[in-house]
Amino acid sequence: MSQTINRTVDEDVRERARLAAALEEANIPTLLLVLAHLTGDDKWLAEPYRPQRGPILDDNDSGSLPAHVQEEIRAAAFRVILDFEEGLLQEHPLSPDDVTRMLGVALVEDIPEEYGELLAEELGVLSRDVDVPYPRPRGFRALIIGAGLSGIALAIKLKRAGVPFTIVEKNDEVGGTWWENVYPGCGVDTPSHLYSFSFEPNGEWSRFFAKRPEVHHYLMRLVDKYGIREHIMFGHEVVRADFDAESTTWSTEVVDRQGRRSTMIAPILATGVGMVNRPAIPDIPGAETFAGPIMHTAEWDPDVEYAGKTVAVIGTGASAMQLVPSIAGTAAKVVVFQRSKQWAVPHPNYHRDVPSGVLYLMKRLPLYTRWYRLRAFWNFSDRLHSSLRIDPEWPHMDQSINEQNERHRVFLTRYIKEQLGDRTDLYDACIPDYPPYGKRPLLDNGWFRTVQRDDVDLVTEHVERITPDGVLTQDGTLHEADIVVWATGFKALQFLWPMEIRGKSGKSLAEQWGHHDARAYLGVTVPDFPNLFILNGPNTNAGHGGSAILACEFQVRYIMQAVAELARGVDQLEIDEDVFWTYNKELDAELDKCIWSHPGMTTWYRNEAGRIVVSSPWTYLDSWNRMRELDLADYGVGQ
Repeated sequence: MSQTINRTVDEDVRERARLAAALEEANIPTLLLVLAHLTGDDKWLAEPYRPQRGPILDDNDSGSLPAHVQEEIRAAAFRVILDFEEGLLQEHPLSPDDVTRMLGVALVEDIPEEYGELLAEELGVLSRDVDVPYPRPRGFRALIIGAGLSGIALAIKLKRAGVPFTIVEKNDEVGGTWWENVYPGCGVDTPSHLYSFSFEPNGEWSRFFAKRPEVHHYLMRLVDKYGIREHIMFGHEVVRADFDAESTTWSTEVVDRQGRRSTMIAPILATGVGMVNRPAIPDIPGAETFAGPIMHTAEWDPDVEYAGKTVAVIGTGASAMQLVPSIAGTAAKVVVFQRSKQWAVPHPNYHRDVPSGVLYLMKRLPLYTRWYRLRAFWNFSDRLHSSLRIDPEWPHMDQSINEQNERHRVFLTRYIKEQLGDRTDLYDACIPDYPPYGKRPLLDNGWFRTVQRDDVDLVTEHVERITPDGVLTQDGTLHEADIVVWATGFKALQFLWPMEIRGKSGKSLAEQWGHHDARAYLGVTVPDFPNLFILNGPNTNAGHGGSAILACEFQVRYIMQAVAELARGVDQLEIDEDVFWTYNKELDAELDKCIWSHPGMTTWYRNEAGRIVVSSPWTYLDSWNRMRELDLADYGVGQ
């Protein structure tokens, strides 16, 4: 017995020592939020503990406070955490105003009060769950297309509400784009802790910007924890769905790998296939003649050996920004073919591992993770939005769109020049001639240092054709290559392609939308298609930053409210045509005021006619407000 007691005491001593060591590596502003939350004492948000502003983009781990004040905070956190674990303290109830005020102190920033409830939801103080009532109509169930991020999120909420559902997934595993993309360097360009759901914050990220394996592991863990896997039909693909007005159900045709077809019937159909689902490969002559391996980043073959080989990479977008620095130095040579230049933003945490002490603290105290995630939410969400709004009076529209955007341009231009050092010959090839954020903002993965390497060539000549031996450019130069990689993005404008989805009139979505011109009310629902709900639909991508997870959660709550109404006995929910067009006219008017309408560059956000199809003009707060409550009047119900 004494040995058992001694062992327990020894373990307790060791865990206390680990906690003390972990607090030495913790973020001081986050610790202050934890202290105030657990003690209810506002002294931790006042002098001398109140943080001071830190360097730009920095986590400000010290809070810019004197060393002796930091030590006092760590000592207090040590005692409070132990008391909390022993049940002597509980999380004090926080109002939305409390959350806003506390976060503002930690970030040394004034946060508008109207963000309070949104922030409280992100922190987990307020719930986004929707109760689906009983009894329910006979055969009440949902069919979800896709077991990627958004499909998983909806499935978790349906499971919690006790609504039967099935997910049809074309791959052999969950994860969507995080299952399919395995190219070297693949990872998030959003802070890892923000790339997790508010209802399941992840304190296990090993890097501040996680790579693909960890993201996929997170999604698999969610599926297993919430019992979603048993509801998934793997290796099946939806080819067609038809709405039957008489039975108010969707008849969905699926095909398996052997080509066997079957039909599934459900009153609710939800698509979670996303926008980065089908690779886009440019129509460059001669590709079929290339003698070596040729592949898209989204179809990367890990068995292809690139060490010691010459790799031609066509494209310089997000995937190339991650891939090229990751293979340079292992490949004998990398030749990059650039159609357009990219602005790339530096971040001090991009290549950093999460310190072991912080990992331990996040696992031991999830409240720390929740507050740390909320800080990332504010820093990476609506803060950038104003720099993307066109000031019609701005005199330098060719290079920027407003005063704030110009400051970003100056900062980023200086950064690129610093990275290029004495390679002034690369200025023209690397410094964009369009306003910052006109294209998707990218994080610098060492791109500008990589293109300076002797074993990396940056080619700006137009690609004429692919030959058996390499890539021929318009100036007549043949760039020999052993491997060709398409880093050319996805068919993002072809929403829900290649599925054929037909509404109650018999007309397909593709016919209603026309070429590359998808529209939906709130990005979620379309007239003539009752009980069809689109996740990650048109104009839902927050082009000013943040995380796809944030918008996804707003959409899931909205859809769950629709599910609840259908469970109450509403036969069908079809968005009113006038409501649909009123929204879309407002949407287009706002998009015209955003940087993506700038003529100085091409962007995959915009179709051939110039309409912005992918990006949302709204702040996260705007989107949250618009999707917070489903209004039955919008669907002609109860009028």
